[in-house]
Amino acid sequence: MCSHYQTLKDAELLLKKFGVREKPAASEKYDMWPKYQGVFIRRPVEHDSGDEAVPEREATAGRWGLISAMTTADSLDKAGKLSTFNARSETAPKSFTFGNAWRHGQHCIIPADAIFEPDWRSGTAVSTRITRSDGAPLGIAGLWDRYRLATGQWQDSYTMLTINADDDPLFRDYHQAGKEKRMVVILPEGAYGEWLTATAGQSRDFLVAFPSDRLVAEPQLKQS
Repeated sequence: MCSHYQTLKDAELLLKKFGVREKPAASEKYDMWPKYQGVFIRRPVEHDSGDEAVPEREATAGRWGLISAMTTADSLDKAGKLSTFNARSETAPKSFTFGNAWRHGQHCIIPADAIFEPDWRSGTAVSTRITRSDGAPLGIAGLWDRYRLATGQWQDSYTMLTINADDDPLFRDYHQAGKEKRMVVILPEGAYGEWLTATAGQSRDFLVAFPSDRLVAEPQLKQS
C-alpha cells in the first residue's frame, strides 16, 4: 500500500513526460496524503465526441481516494470515510467501489516525484523514500471515477492500483512482518499511452512489477 507520495511539482516536466497541454489548478501540497486533491492524467471524458479540439490526454485534479459513480447522495458521507486510495488489482473488478471504473476502463496515471513505504525490519517503522534511479518521475497506474455532489456537480477522484509484492526484490522488505506485501504499479514511460487507451480486458497486462534495479530506496532517518 502507498498512503504517502510526493506529487510532480515541475509543470514543464509534467507536460514533457506525460504528454499533456497544461497543468490544472490543484492543491499546492507537495506531500500527498489520502483525501487530498491531487493531479492525475487520463483520457478526457469527451474523447469519443469527435471534436478535434479534445486532446488525447489531460491533466486534471481530483480527490486521492476513489468514490464510485454508483455512490448515492445518502451514502456519500460513508463512502468518503473509507480507505480507497489504493485498489487491490485482484479484487477491483468485482468491488463496489472500484468496479465501475474498472469495467469502463477508466485508467489514469498519477505523476509523482517519489512514493514512501514503511520499513519495519528494525522493529520500528522507518519511512523510506522510493524514486527512479534515473531521476525521471514515476507514472503510477490508477483508476478514476466521478460522483455527483448534492449541488449536482461532478467530483473526480482516483486511486492507485496495487499488486502482490511478496517476492519482489525491493518491496518485499516493506510493511509489517506476517502481512502481505503490496506495491503500486509503476508504469514504464513507453506504456503510458497504451495504458490510458486499454480496455478493461487488457488491464491486467499492465499490472506487473517495475524493475527493482531501476529504483532507489532512501530511509528518511529522523534527526535527534
